[in-house]
Amino acid sequence: MMEEVWIGTWRPHRPRGPIMALYSSPGPKYLIPPTTGFMKHTPTKLRAPAYSFRGAPMLLAENCSPGPRYNVNPKILRTGKDLGPAYSILGRYHTKTMLTPGPGDYFPEKSTKFMFHSAPSHSISARTKTFRVDSTPGPAAYMLPMVMGPHTVGKVSQPSFSIKGRSKLGGFSDDLRKTPGPAAYRQTDMQVTKFKAPQYTMAARVAPPGDKTLKPGPGAHSPEKVTLTKPCAPVVTFGIKHSDYMTPLVVDVE
Repeated sequence: MMEEVWIGTWRPHRPRGPIMALYSSPGPKYLIPPTTGFMKHTPTKLRAPAYSFRGAPMLLAENCSPGPRYNVNPKILRTGKDLGPAYSILGRYHTKTMLTPGPGDYFPEKSTKFMFHSAPSHSISARTKTFRVDSTPGPAAYMLPMVMGPHTVGKVSQPSFSIKGRSKLGGFSDDLRKTPGPAAYRQTDMQVTKFKAPQYTMAARVAPPGDKTLKPGPGAHSPEKVTLTKPCAPVVTFGIKHSDYMTPLVVDVE
């Protein structure tokens, strides 16, 4: 009687592998950024300022400060030492005795020309040693500038003329038969000095630029199949209303 309930060759069986229908849904478990905290805060909400608490600083293993153990001299103030005059006893200094000249070592009679006005006096001395190696030029090494011609230095020069040969152009020996005739000159275009008339040119027909590939005709389109811009009729499909993993209702048929 049980075999008559099922239609076809399908019968309930255990699935070969795990499927999603065997597990429950996760529920509202979505990765939405949180609105609290500072890290990974949602960008759509305002984030309030965050403050952190810091622990107490670690104490040093060895304290190297001396503490209030300073031995300050009471005679030292903020303006300096507050002391009266103090004297000490020291031995006599040892000075070196130097030989100084006596009164007989001076000649005051020789200082007349240094103390009083005197006439100039000259002395004859030998030639110095540097005169032999002196390479100063002599009088013949100099050359005075010229005072004649157009290239004078420091002088006003008079006008100078030069003699040049006879020119062959325009001279008595010039052959006038070699001169150009009226036909040697080209005619000046009238449009250079007069108003220029409009000019036209004839050119070949210019084809407009375009794409030469083959285009689809009106019969290549199917406007009746377009459903993006026009409303579409309701489309009905056939599906399974029950789940393959639910126990079907078995009714005993006598």
